Amino acid sequence: MDPFFVKAIQFILSLSLLIILHEFGHFIPARIFKIKVEKFFLFFDIKFALFKKKIGDTVYGIGWLPLGGYCKMAGMIDESMDTEAMGEEPKPWEFRSKPAWQRLIVMLGGVTVNVFVALVIYSCIIGFYGEPFTSKEDLKNGFAVSPLMEKYGFQQGDKIVDVNGEPFKDQLMIRQYLMVRDVQNIRVEHENGDIENLQLPDDIGMQLFKSGEMPGLTFDRIPVKIDSMAADGAAEKAGIKITDKIKSVNGHPFNYRSDVSYALQKKRANEATVIVERDGRSLEKKLNIGDDQKLGIYFRPINEDYGIERQNEKYSLGTSISKGISYGYWKLHDYVAQFKYIFTAKGATQVGGFGAIAGLFPDTWNWLTFWETTAFISIALAFMNILPIPALDGGHVTFLLYEMITGRTPSDKFLEYAQIIGFFLILALVLFANGNDVYRWITGN
Repeated sequence: MDPFFVKAIQFILSLSLLIILHEFGHFIPARIFKIKVEKFFLFFDIKFALFKKKIGDTVYGIGWLPLGGYCKMAGMIDESMDTEAMGEEPKPWEFRSKPAWQRLIVMLGGVTVNVFVALVIYSCIIGFYGEPFTSKEDLKNGFAVSPLMEKYGFQQGDKIVDVNGEPFKDQLMIRQYLMVRDVQNIRVEHENGDIENLQLPDDIGMQLFKSGEMPGLTFDRIPVKIDSMAADGAAEKAGIKITDKIKSVNGHPFNYRSDVSYALQKKRANEATVIVERDGRSLEKKLNIGDDQKLGIYFRPINEDYGIERQNEKYSLGTSISKGISYGYWKLHDYVAQFKYIFTAKGATQVGGFGAIAGLFPDTWNWLTFWETTAFISIALAFMNILPIPALDGGHVTFLLYEMITGRTPSDKFLEYAQIIGFFLILALVLFANGNDVYRWITGN
C-alpha cells in the first residue's frame, strides 16, 4: 500500500479513537450526574451527518468535518452554538442546573481520560516491549558536537556520564534534555578517557534553536563515503566525482558524516572549500553552496556498523506501571516546555497541522510506533484542550472556576460571545498550522 495511505489510515484511526474516548470522558460523568446528553458525535456534523442513530435520549453519529467531536449536553452553551433552549426555564436534567463542582468534573472528564489513556498505553508498551536504552558503552563513536557546544567544553566523540548529578542511562535522550529540560551541568567522558564536569547556561536550548545547530549533540559520527551527488548540485558543478575521497571541508578533516555539518556551521559562508583525493593526488574544489548550505553530496556508511547499539530492559507489572506514569509525565512536561520555541518568529513557521501529525506515523504499519504516537497525541490533546480558550474545555473550566470563587455565574450572552470568539481563534490556529504544512509540502522545506 502507498505510504501516504498507510499514514492516513493510522492517523484517522488514532485520532478517531482518542476523540471518542475524550468525549466519553464528558459523557460518563454527565450521565452519572443525570445530565441529559442530546448528541454524541465523532467529527462535526455541520449541516449533515454521515451517520446518526438515536438511542434513548442521545443521538450518536459521525460527522463529515474531522476537526474533533463533541458531546452536547442539554442546557449548555458549547461548540454547537445551539442556544434556543437557553431562553426557557432551567430543567433538572440540564447542565446549567447542576452544582458547579459537578459541572467542573464533567468538563475535566475529557482531558482526564486523555491523560489516563496515554499513561495506560505507555505502561503497556513498557510492560510488553521493555525500555530500550543506549549506554555510553553502546555509543561507540560518541557524539558529534556542534561549534556552539564546543564553546562550553564539549569535544568531538564525548559520551555522557551523568546530568545534574544523576547517572545518565540513555545517551539518545541527551538532545531532549538540552532542548526542553533544565540542564545545569553535565559530566562527560572525552575520547581520551578523561572525565570533565561542564556547566551550561539556562538558555542553552534557545541558543541552539536560534543558532540552527539544534540539538547540538548528534549521532552522525558515522564513517561514510560518497554515494551519489545531487544533479546540478554544488559538488557536481565543482567537478567532484563519486570516486573521489573527501579529505577535508573548510579546513576541517573529514572522517565522519557529521564533519560536513560541523565545518559548514563553523564557517558560515556561501562558498565551501573541499579537498578531495583522486588518483593519489589532492585537489581543491570551491563549492558555491548558497544560502541552503548544502554540498549536494549524498553519503553512505562505509560499513553496516553505525556505532550505536540498543539494549532493552524488562520490568515487572508494578514497575511497568510506575515507569509508564513517569514516562507520560515527562512526555507532557517536554511537550509543554517546547512551546517556548513556538512563540518565536522561527518557531511559528514550524507549527504543523494535520499533515505534521500524520507525519509522526511510519510509512509501514508498526503497532509499537502506532501506540507510541497515539499516546503522544493523547498527551498533546489533553494539554491543548485544557488551555483557557473559550470553545475548549479549558475555557469552560475557567468560567466555572470564576463562578465557584466569586459566586457569580457569567451570563448566557457572555458565554455565547465567548464561544464565538474562541471558535474563530481556534479556526485561525488550524488554518495557520495547516497552511504551514501546505507551504512545506510545496517548497520541500
